[in-house]
Amino acid sequence: MGHADFRVRGRIFATLGWPDDAWAMVKLTPEEQALFVEVEPAAFEPAPGGWGRRGSTRVRLETVEPVTVQSALVTAWRRVAPKKLTGRSRSALRARAHPG
Repeated sequence: MGHADFRVRGRIFATLGWPDDAWAMVKLTPEEQALFVEVEPAAFEPAPGGWGRRGSTRVRLETVEPVTVQSALVTAWRRVAPKKLTGRSRSALRARAHPG
């Protein structure tokens, strides 16, 4: 598609250079997207249209702090990576969410 993308097991979780070299994109949930936009509105914004409503998030590269973009990349990677790779399982996630 004319720009670099980052994949885990064939699934895209981030891209560079879309819509131009000043931007990247990370694939988040809508809830994750809202948090990143709230914390750093100068650096993050929903992608236009339906992609953005489903969590595709544009990242303005010149304004984002390295630690913040790293957090967004890890979050996006965890979203698309197989549970086996992330060390997450449904029962482990439930136990963390509902201890006891």
